[in-house]
Formats: sequence, structure tokens, C-alpha cells
Amino acid sequence: MKRTLSIFVLGAFWIAATVGGTAQPSYDLLLKGGHVIDPANEINGRRDIAIRGGKIARVAYDIPADQVRKTVRVNGLYVTPGLIDLHTHVYLNGRRSTLNPDDTSLLTGVTTVVDAGVSGWKTFDDFKATIIDWTTTRVLVMLNIVGDGMSDQRDVESNLDDMEPAKTAEKAREHPDVIVGIKTAHFGKPGFEALKRAVEAGRLADVPVMVDLSVLTNSGRDTRTKVLDLLRPGDIHTHFYNDRQIEFLDRFSGRVQPYMWEARRRGVLFDLGHGGGSFLWPVAKKGMGQGFPPDTISTDLHPSSIMNQVTMPNCMSRLMALGMPLEDAVLRATVHPAKAIRRFPELGTLGEGRVADIALFRLDKGVFAFKDSLRKKLLTPRRLRCVMTVRAGAIVFDEDGVAFPEWRTAGDYEVIQ
Repeated sequence: MKRTLSIFVLGAFWIAATVGGTAQPSYDLLLKGGHVIDPANEINGRRDIAIRGGKIARVAYDIPADQVRKTVRVNGLYVTPGLIDLHTHVYLNGRRSTLNPDDTSLLTGVTTVVDAGVSGWKTFDDFKATIIDWTTTRVLVMLNIVGDGMSDQRDVESNLDDMEPAKTAEKAREHPDVIVGIKTAHFGKPGFEALKRAVEAGRLADVPVMVDLSVLTNSGRDTRTKVLDLLRPGDIHTHFYNDRQIEFLDRFSGRVQPYMWEARRRGVLFDLGHGGGSFLWPVAKKGMGQGFPPDTISTDLHPSSIMNQVTMPNCMSRLMALGMPLEDAVLRATVHPAKAIRRFPELGTLGEGRVADIALFRLDKGVFAFKDSLRKKLLTPRRLRCVMTVRAGAIVFDEDGVAFPEWRTAGDYEVIQ
């Protein structure tokens, strides 16, 4: 009797699923005809991407559109994994110089941001409750070695009494799903004590450290000691194309310093961290020309930098103007940052079964001006521009209306006379 009932139920389900000879949709969304660049899977060419339940279900040359709830034709667009911005400032209660990620990052193809040190162990819980838990953008955290985090008052960030590696590491271990590293920045006193304590916290929590630490004349610091003696393999130095935070080039020869090559060989990572004051054309040109590109591309996004067009696509475009191939820029905005924060292959790839975080771009042609941090411009004939962002399978941004029907022929539309 039970077997007969089971057959009846299965049969009824099959009939309901194939009424009129039409099967239920196999996929929720199909991005059809785009040029996919997915360095993790060595894809650089035309593919279709099918999404089901917020995950990448299939990537193939020609996926039929007859069993899809919604098909979006994306011919002429580049399709990449959602970008990962490794250096942002999005904890709005931390200091004034922050931005809401859903208002800024999703518009540029960024689906994951890492807040670089705005919160410390004392303020992280508020950050999580007010921002992290409710944003559409995935927000991860580099926890500041300063317990109170960043501040509009710089003396707070130089308070050694508030730099407690054990408590910082304890908070990081409590939230391994969100806290991906330790950050030290803006230390205004001489010496390396802030960095040493950040590295100790990173050791205790087994996470990388990101450092933003100047080597100005009165700092009592030098870059060689920093990158060779203090930073560990996997630690990240940001802002390295500005040559004020870091002695990247020899002042006399213009050559990349030997210790920079040695640091890279031993596994120290170098992040762009463009920001409002950390990218100079002469430094970037020499670095790129000598084969020393950034390992990761990031914005150091905050209110003043965004007004200088510092977005992930524009940072990628700047490096492309200096000779970086598009697929290489995508690698440094997806795979490399995902690996740097130990979230690969969960993030940074369009692999089947992974979360459907996707960015779609046009490569505009014309004449475009990109400015560095000292407001000097470079004219370039290409610009990468985000036109659509998919986060966890849902279209959250569509600038060109690629997925929108034309209103005159859309049907089911109440026309107001």
C-alpha cells in the first residue's frame, strides 16, 4: 500500500511539473552570451552562466533558455566574479570618513568589501549589529589593533595602552566568519611598536595583518626592516604606489628597491590601496614597467577618494592604462584578494556550486581622464564600467537596464493617462 501511494504521489508531482508538456524551470537566472573572465577556472571567452538558488549552477557555451525563469542577454559585456575590495572604510559609527557599502560598492561590481581597521575589538559588536548584519554587500573586517578602532582624533590611533594583542585576537577568534585580519594604521609615534602588536595579534588569531605605516623622516622607521624583518608571509602592505608610506623606489636610480623583490619572494603581499593620497602616476608607471604590479587591487574607499573617481573598475582601468591586461586586472580584483583573506574558492570564482556573486562590465572606448592622488591626469582610450551586479543570484544593480523590458511592449503595465 505504501509503495502504491508513493508511486501515486511521484506521478502526481511529475504531472504537475509537466503540465502542457512544459517542465518547471531548471534555473532562476541565465546570463547569456557574455564574455566570461574567470581566472580561477582559466575561462576567458564566451560562456553562459546559469544560476539556481543563489548559486552558480552551470557555466557552459550554450545553455538553452527554454527552462529558465529569466534570461538576460549580455552580449558585448565582460562577465567576472564579483569584485573583492580589500581596503574600504564602511563602519559608519567609527569615524566620519566612511561610506555605506550598499550605496557605493554594489554600483561598481563589488560584492565583497573588507573594512580595513575602522573598528577595534571594543567597537566590532556595534559594527556587526549596525552594518555587517543587514547590508546586501558582504562585509568582512580587518580588526584594528587599537581597541577603539580608527578615530577622527589621530592621537587615539597612537595610544599604545589601547593596543592589546590578546583581546584583539580573542575577538577575531570569536568571529572567524567575518574577521579576516588585523590592521594597523596612522600610528603617529616613532618606531614599530604598533606594527609589532598587530603582528602578535595576527599570530595569536592566525590571520594576516594589513599595514599602513609611513616612513617619514621623523618616524624612526624604514621600509626594509618593515617588509623583511617584521611582516610575515601573507601579511599585506597597502598604499605601496605612493612612495610616501613606503620606500618603494630608489630615489636616485628610480629602480624598485631590492628588498621589495625579496619581500615579495618571501610572501609579503602588496596592495594598491589607491585612496585619496596613495597613488602617483610616476611611481605606478615605474613599478609596472619593471614588473612589480600590485598583488591586489583595492580602493581605500572613503568620502574624499570616491570624489576622485576611486572605484574598483577605475582602479583597474588605471592599471590597464599602464599596460596591465584586463584578465590580469580581474585576477587581482577577485582571486588574489580572496586568497589573501583565505576565502578562496568560496569567493573570487564563478565555479559551479559557488555563490552567484557576479559583475558585468562594458569596456568603453573614447578619451577618459584618470587622476592620481595629486590630481595629475592621464588620458586613456579605454574605461572599464560596471553595468550590472548580481549578488547571491539577485540582480541588485543594472545601470543600462540590460535586464529590464521595454515599457511599451512589456505588457501588464498600467498606463497613467
